[in-house]
Amino acid sequence: MKYFPFSLEQLRIIQAIKNEATIKQAAKRLYLSQPALSLQIQKLEYEIDSPILDRRKKQIYFTFTGELILDYADRILRLCEEADKAIVYLKKLKRISLTIGSNEIVGTYILPKIIDLFCRRYSYIHVKLEIDSTNCISWNIVNGKVDIGIVEEEEIPKELYSSLYSTPYFQEEIVLILPKSHKFKDVYSITSEKLYNLDFITLKPDFIGRKLMDNVLKKFNIESDKLKIKLELNSIEAIKRGVQAGLGVSFVSILMVKDELYSSRLNSVIINNRNISKRLTLVVNLKVTESQLSGKFYKYCFAILKTRLYIKFLNLDY
Repeated sequence: MKYFPFSLEQLRIIQAIKNEATIKQAAKRLYLSQPALSLQIQKLEYEIDSPILDRRKKQIYFTFTGELILDYADRILRLCEEADKAIVYLKKLKRISLTIGSNEIVGTYILPKIIDLFCRRYSYIHVKLEIDSTNCISWNIVNGKVDIGIVEEEEIPKELYSSLYSTPYFQEEIVLILPKSHKFKDVYSITSEKLYNLDFITLKPDFIGRKLMDNVLKKFNIESDKLKIKLELNSIEAIKRGVQAGLGVSFVSILMVKDELYSSRLNSVIINNRNISKRLTLVVNLKVTESQLSGKFYKYCFAILKTRLYIKFLNLDY
């Protein structure tokens, strides 16, 4: 790092001398003794090897070097003031802004509704929604880029357990969707043997959503490698359209097909009389003091789940 022959304190002293016209008044303004102020001037003159002040007949004048330093002192101190104001503004902004993170499904079908209700109550705030994988959201919470997240509990990186505080929020149900004219349309549950004989539509193998779904199914003793995959697509919406067209069946989050199930455009069944689900959890940084706004949102998320009307509004009434 480059060494500079002057400090901010010395620049303030030069500026004060210019504004007050005397050493005595400058020292008084800066709450310094006259000897202490004079010592700082002497140190600066020694460092730059040039006089700054010219004292004649009890009057103080700036030398050419002094005038040059004074000009830069004004600019440097002005920038310091701007930086200080910017920091204060940023702190105020953080108090009225909130960054929430979640996966694509919750970030598309649940969080916008919660955020809308929350913003109606606290109209002065600014909310940013970040949609990404649980892994990325978890790291962003630890790094301070996200204030609070709703993520898959079992996908949180183990190395972050000691840095995050998580509270179970709700169960996201996974259903097997069928075309409305499928032979199992009036069946409540099917066996694994029948499941493995069905034609499946899934996400492409390199999609993270495909890997996450395979992990969930594995926990419920459904082996993904035994499924007869007929078609691989690049979005859940494309999968839904494929199932509606009768091209196959698929496992999806019930949050994504609530409207289609209510209107009977799709049907669903469970496997082996068991509901498949994964737990979503609210996550905050354990090592950072929770902001007032973050705390309000955290409490609000749980408060609305105590009301049947809000549960229905959020489509969590499975």
